[in-house]
Amino acid sequence: MKTIQDFNFENKRALIRVDFNVPLNEKFEVTDSTRIESAKPTIIKVLEDGGSCVLMSHLGRPKGVQDEFSLKHIENAIEDIIGVELIIASDCIGEEVEVMAKNLKPGEILLLENLRFHKEETAGDKQFAEQLSKLGDIYVNDAFGTAHRAHASTTIVAKFFPENKCFGALLAQEIESIDKVMKTGEKPVLAVLGGAKVSSKITIIENILDKIDHLIIGGGMTFTFIKAQGGRIGNSICEDDKMELALNILKQAKEKNVQVHLPVDVLAANAFDNNANTQVVDVDSIPDGWQGLDTGPRSKMMFDEVVKQCKTILWNGPLGVFEMESFASGTIELGNSIVEATKNGAFSLVGGGDSVAAVKQFGFESKVSYVSTGGGAMLESLEGKTLPGIAAIMD
Repeated sequence: MKTIQDFNFENKRALIRVDFNVPLNEKFEVTDSTRIESAKPTIIKVLEDGGSCVLMSHLGRPKGVQDEFSLKHIENAIEDIIGVELIIASDCIGEEVEVMAKNLKPGEILLLENLRFHKEETAGDKQFAEQLSKLGDIYVNDAFGTAHRAHASTTIVAKFFPENKCFGALLAQEIESIDKVMKTGEKPVLAVLGGAKVSSKITIIENILDKIDHLIIGGGMTFTFIKAQGGRIGNSICEDDKMELALNILKQAKEKNVQVHLPVDVLAANAFDNNANTQVVDVDSIPDGWQGLDTGPRSKMMFDEVVKQCKTILWNGPLGVFEMESFASGTIELGNSIVEATKNGAFSLVGGGDSVAAVKQFGFESKVSYVSTGGGAMLESLEGKTLPGIAAIMD
């Protein structure tokens, strides 16, 4: 696996695919700069070697050229974080951009305009990728968030750099973290899977059963498993058409000696509302008209015990409706348990949109081993898929 550490960028132009698809408010201010901060080590390495950077990214899902998706809106945020003034291109391909790139001096950064202003980017167009390739000497992919897409800038462009291509620091760390869970993790290995639907996690569960020792299932998908085993779940969310599959997962887990831990009690509410009436009930005896919205106290203690005995922990998905304060405690306490285990030497990887939102919201971000920056890309990695953006560099 070639990373930026394998190259000296002195007097070289690094063409870097970054993921600056950051959220903006109505004043076009960046509201979460994590993705820009994550790209900083790669950019700084190139500049400190005495090289220059050409940064390419998309922002949002524009239909053609749309000013609200212009990367000029995030120029100030990038400059503040990297500490270098940017040179801004009005496009990402073409003669004018090529001249700007050629004229870059060591220590300078050129920011290209939104790649997705050209439909050829998402189409994985070869000619478009070739035009991009003219802008650098070494291609660096540091965009994990888009590594699962075979787009021109993430996959196709790598073909034009047969020898001079590598992973950026962020992407290398993402690959390493997933490998720690899937291949090299110290045992016992635990996966915590939460969220609303079993259907969105099936392939992950099937792929990781061979690699883990413990599986905690929480969140809304709990109730598909409980109902499948004959439990009463009241008005809780349930995928009736996935009940047979849930039983099959439990059967496979047993055959592979994986211990599955489902909640034994829940905090149930008489409405999907932060101010609803609540009661703690056994997970398989939820009264009609009530729905389970968070883990109950006995389950929290049980999960805490499991977490503390494991050396490698993957957390994907919350254990309750954490967006509502009344139903956040299961997710918070799980986070505390994982933080405690991490302090005691466990490796913990958090990934997938909702769990990342939860660790940020409750201040766990710097207390776990690694928080993945790519939702879809991480899930596809856990499903065992080879991501095109990663394969293109390995090739």
